[in-house]
Amino acid sequence: MVPAEARTIRIGCGAGFWGDSPDGPRQLVEDGEIDYLVLDYLAEITMSILARMRAKAPDQGYATDFVTHVMAPLARRIGEKRIRVVANAGGVNPLACQDALARACEVAGVPLKIAVVLGDDLTDRATSLAGAGLREMFTGAPFPSRVSSANAYLGAFPIAAALATGADVVITGRCVDSALVLGPLIHEFGWSETDFDQLSAGSLAGHILECGAQATGGITTDWRAVEAGWADMAVPIAECASAGSFLVSRAPGHGGRVTPETVAEQIVYEVGDPGAYLLPDVICDWRAVRLEAAGPDFVRVSGARGTAPTDQYKVSVTYADGWRIFTTMMIVGPEAALRAERVGEAIFARAGRLITAAGLPAFAETSVEILGAETSYGGRARARNTREVVLKLAARHANREALEIFAREVFPAATAMAQSLTGFAGGRPTPQPVIRLFSCLIDKDELTIHIRTPDGGDQVVPVPRFGAAPPVHAAPPAPRGALPGVNAMVPLIALAHGRSGDKGDIANIGIMARKPEFWPILHAELTAERVRETLAHYVRGAVERFEWPGLLGFNFVLHEALGGGGIASLRHDPQGKALAQVLMDIPIAVPEGWCAPGGLLPGRAIPAEKGEATTS
Repeated sequence: MVPAEARTIRIGCGAGFWGDSPDGPRQLVEDGEIDYLVLDYLAEITMSILARMRAKAPDQGYATDFVTHVMAPLARRIGEKRIRVVANAGGVNPLACQDALARACEVAGVPLKIAVVLGDDLTDRATSLAGAGLREMFTGAPFPSRVSSANAYLGAFPIAAALATGADVVITGRCVDSALVLGPLIHEFGWSETDFDQLSAGSLAGHILECGAQATGGITTDWRAVEAGWADMAVPIAECASAGSFLVSRAPGHGGRVTPETVAEQIVYEVGDPGAYLLPDVICDWRAVRLEAAGPDFVRVSGARGTAPTDQYKVSVTYADGWRIFTTMMIVGPEAALRAERVGEAIFARAGRLITAAGLPAFAETSVEILGAETSYGGRARARNTREVVLKLAARHANREALEIFAREVFPAATAMAQSLTGFAGGRPTPQPVIRLFSCLIDKDELTIHIRTPDGGDQVVPVPRFGAAPPVHAAPPAPRGALPGVNAMVPLIALAHGRSGDKGDIANIGIMARKPEFWPILHAELTAERVRETLAHYVRGAVERFEWPGLLGFNFVLHEALGGGGIASLRHDPQGKALAQVLMDIPIAVPEGWCAPGGLLPGRAIPAEKGEATTS
C-alpha cells in the first residue's frame, strides 16, 4: 500500500448547479483519470423548488438529472474505472434518490453500492424551531410562520463515514458545497476532527471545484482568452496531497484554461471574511493562500489555515411570501429609453387603478428596468440615447388575482401607448410564488446525523464539539510605497479582475490586483464607501471590505443589495452576477507614467470627463 503522505487523490467536479450540462461528468469519467466524481446540485432556492416537487409527489424532491443524465449513461464506465461518486443530489428526499439510482443501476447491470447521509432536513420541526425563538442571522427577523423547507448545512465527516461503509456512491441532502470534496479527502487520508489546517485546505479545494467550469475560465474577467473553448468547456480537477496542498487542472482535450487568475476568481466567489470563513468542520483562514502556476493549465494552491469550528450549524429556511410576475417587451427608435420608462409607468398606473377598483390593496413592490439603457449602472449610465431597449416590468403582491389583472393589462399597451412596442416574450405572463430565504443558527446537539448504509443498516455519526467562536482579526496595515504623480485615470478592469455572486440578499464582489504594483493604489482608492456609492442604486445596507493580501485583493460584502435575492427579487439580476462588471468600469487614479509608452498600463488612460472624484 502506498503511504498516505506519498499518495494523491484526484477529484473532479462535474456539476455546479441543478441543470448543469451532463457533458461535464462525461468528460471527467472518460478523460479525467479521477478517483472521485463529485456533483453539486443545491442552492438555497433549489431546496424550495424540490420541496414543492415532493409535496406534489412523494417520490420526488431530488435532483432527477443526477440519475437520468449522469449515472444512468455513465454507471458502467464508473464501475469499470472504480470511480467513487459523491453528490448532494438527494435534495429534500435523499432516500427517493437512492431508490431511483438503484433501479437505474439494476437496468444498467452495474451493482453499485449506495449510501445516504440523512439528518439535515428540519422541515417537520419548523413549529418547534419557531418556538425556540430563532432569529434571522443577518436581519434579526422572527422565524416565519409557514415554512416550505428547512435544512441544516452538514459537514464532511458524515460523507467520510458513508465512504467507510464501502459505498461506491454517497448521496446527501443539504451540506456545505465544499464538503463533497472534503469528505473523500478525510476518508482517504485519515484526517481527524482536529487537523484544522488540512480540513481548511480540503475545504478550499472543494470551494474551487464546487461551481464547475467557473474555475476553468468560465465567466472569467479576461473572457477573450477563453472564448474559443466556450463550446466545450472543461470542468476542474483537484489533485490533493495528504499535507493539504493541491494542484488544480482540467481534463485534457477540452476548452477553458486554468491559471492563477481563474482560480483566484473562484476562490473569492461568495466568501465573506476570508480570515473567518465558517464551515461545519473548520473555520477557514484563506488570507495567506498562495497560487503558483505549475505548468500549462496547472495551478498549485497552498497556504490555507484553519481553527476549530463553532458548535452551531447554519440552517436555510425557505417560505412563501405572496406572488410575483415578470414580463418583457421591446421598444425601438429615437428616445427608446425614455418612451420605455413612460410605458412602464403607464402600465403600472393603469393596472393599479383596476386593482384598487377590484377592492384589492396596491402592489407591494414594482420594478421597471430598461435593458439596453444601462439600468445596471444607475446614475453612471452612458446609453440613454440608445435606439433599442427591452422594457422589463415586475411586480409583487400578496394576492394572485391582483397580478392576473396586471397580466391582462400588459398587451393593450401595444395599441394604446408607444409606437414600435413589440416582442412580448412568452405570451401573457403568469404569477409565480415568491420564495424567501431565512437563515439561522442551530446548536449541533439538536441534530442526529445518520447514514443509510449500502446493506440497509443505520449508522449514527457523532459530531464533536469544540466551543469555538469566530475569530476577530485586526485590520492589516496599509501597504507602503510612495505614489507620485497620481493624475491619470484608468478603468478598474485595467488594474484588477474580479467575480461577484450572492448569498440570499447579500452580494459579494471579489477584486484582485493584476500586478503587485497595483495593490497600494487599489487599497487607497477602492474603499467600502466608494463601492457603496457606485452601487447606491442597488445597495440598501452596509458595505464591508475585507482584505485578502495573499491574493492581492479584497472581498466586498454588500448587505441588502439584491432586492431580497433569489426568487424573492424582482430584478433582472437577482443574484448579483453583473455587479463585478459594473464595478470594473469605474475610473481609478494612477501615476501618469504608468500610461506612457513602456509603462505598466500603456495607452489605458481614459478621458478626464469620464473620471470622478477619488479618495486619494
